[in-house]
Amino acid sequence: MSDPLGVEVDAVTHRFRSTEALSDVSVRFRPGTITGLVGRNGAGKTTLLSLIAALRPVQTGTVRVGGRDVWEEPSLTSRVCLVRDKGGVLEDVRIRHTLRIHRALRPHWDEDYALALLDRFEVPLRKNPEQLSRGQRSVLGATLALASRAEVTLLDEVYLGMDAVARRMFYDELMADYVAHPRTIILSSHLLEEVEDLMEDVVVLDRGRVAAAGDADTVRQQHSTGDTLASLTDVLVRVSTERAPR
Repeated sequence: MSDPLGVEVDAVTHRFRSTEALSDVSVRFRPGTITGLVGRNGAGKTTLLSLIAALRPVQTGTVRVGGRDVWEEPSLTSRVCLVRDKGGVLEDVRIRHTLRIHRALRPHWDEDYALALLDRFEVPLRKNPEQLSRGQRSVLGATLALASRAEVTLLDEVYLGMDAVARRMFYDELMADYVAHPRTIILSSHLLEEVEDLMEDVVVLDRGRVAAAGDADTVRQQHSTGDTLASLTDVLVRVSTERAPR
């Protein structure tokens, strides 16, 4: 795998008709780190990840991956992998066909690792994605993300549908593979108590703006009161209640 790529977002504003999903967002995602992207529903997390993955063109501002405009560099798109709770698979063909597509598109794809993960999580290859349970669908998405070995891996609530045991297994596998194959990971999650120990950096979005960003422990310290270190949930509650609605 190549060296991890950093992500730079500068003065990005993005609208959906009359709704401003992102408002003058500027933030850096350090290469080779796991960064948590947190915020309440509608904060702009999915929109930001879609712009980084070049699934949408940037309306105002710039998004660069490895110092280059990701939208104008098709060669970069294979090095950025965004996986959501749904999508990224062909519903009515067997899972093996989806794996073949990713093998063709992802230069660092690890087929043996993908097969091992699906076996470990008991996802049957003979089935089509539409025949899987919600938990199995989530595992399939997580597998595509991890086995892609993309230099920038974006995980948008990919755990949804997994039970507590599967989530713990996924977190352990994510950390182990990150250590073995360093990359830039941006992890969006609402289950902050479960994942905050994985996060080296954190970016907190609130109403489409960056409310806090930096080293996770530093951000937690900045929002602590007394001698108790704030959790990321505490941080999110405070930034979302302290700012007046626009």
